[in-house]
Amino acid sequence: MLPHHGHMGTIAVTMTPHDDLARMPATALAASFTYAEACRAGLSDRRLASLVSSGAVLRIGRGVYRRADAPLVDDDLHELAARVPDATLCLVTALARHGLTDQIPDRIDVALPRDRRAPKVSALVAWHRFDRSTYGVGRDVVDLGDGRSIGVYNPKRCVVDAFRLRHLYGEDLAVEALRRWLRRPDATPAALLELARLFPKAEAALRAALRVLL
Repeated sequence: MLPHHGHMGTIAVTMTPHDDLARMPATALAASFTYAEACRAGLSDRRLASLVSSGAVLRIGRGVYRRADAPLVDDDLHELAARVPDATLCLVTALARHGLTDQIPDRIDVALPRDRRAPKVSALVAWHRFDRSTYGVGRDVVDLGDGRSIGVYNPKRCVVDAFRLRHLYGEDLAVEALRRWLRRPDATPAALLELARLFPKAEAALRAALRVLL
C-alpha cells in the first residue's frame, strides 16, 4: 500500500541505533572490536558514540567495544587479546586455569617479552616480563571466539615458572602445583626436568621437590 499523503500526513518510521547496527553487514563488525576496526568498517566517531550511548555497543576496555547482542564472554580477556596480541596468561592465573592451584588471583597475570611495552588497559593486570629467548616455550593459544585468541602457558611451563619465581610467589605455591601436576595421567617427570633445563633458576629446586614427592 502506498503512503497516504492526506490530512494525516506521512507516517514516519524511527530507526534506533540498534536497528542501525543491525543493518551493517555481518562481517563489518565482529562481536568485539577495536576503535580502529570500527573506523575501517565505516563507523564515524559520532555514530560509534551514539551506539554506545544507546546501549547497542558496550565499551569493555580502552578502545575496545562489544556488541550488546553478542554472547557473554570474558571482557577482560577480550580487551587483552585486542590490545596485546602477543600476551600470554602466566603464573597464578594460568595455574588456576589448569587446576594446579586453588588461589584466585586478584589480577590477571600476563607475560610479555622483556622488550615489549605494556599498554594501558581497563582490566586489572599484573604484567610480567619474560626473556624473549624462552618466551614461546610451552605457550599455547586459547580461542576466545569472535576471532580473538590469547596465549597461555601449558601446565608444565606453569610448574617450572612457579619454581623459577618462587621467591616472589612462595615455595608452597610451587610445590602444590607440582603435586597436582604429578597426579595427572600424562605427567612425565623426565619431560618436566627437560623443560626445566632451559630455566636454571628452577631446575635445582624442582629436582629437590621431585625427590620428596616421588
